[in-house]
Amino acid sequence: MARARGGYKSRRRKNRVLKLAKGFHFDRRRKFKWTSETVRRALHNIYKGRRLLKRDMRRLWITRISAASKLMGTTYSRLIHQLKTNNVTINRKMLADIAARDMDAFTSLVKSLK
Repeated sequence: MARARGGYKSRRRKNRVLKLAKGFHFDRRRKFKWTSETVRRALHNIYKGRRLLKRDMRRLWITRISAASKLMGTTYSRLIHQLKTNNVTINRKMLADIAARDMDAFTSLVKSLK
């Protein structure tokens, strides 16, 4: 009896990986062994990138809030402390957006905390 060599199942598994390699160059797209390594690494880097983006955006928001609060004569840490003691629930993303786009609203917010 002849040996069965995977056939449909292994081809489907390989094609799934090769489909993810769309846009890769040369043998990284055609040879399964190289392609599987490259795809695995690319998927890992995408995963890392999603976390790094969150980290970078938070740093940007804090920098914007800090710069705007220094214009108002206070520091970032004091501003955040005053927000928490006055039970103002506004996140850093919205606070940075207000500081960047509408300085009058940010000014009135800071003055209401004092």
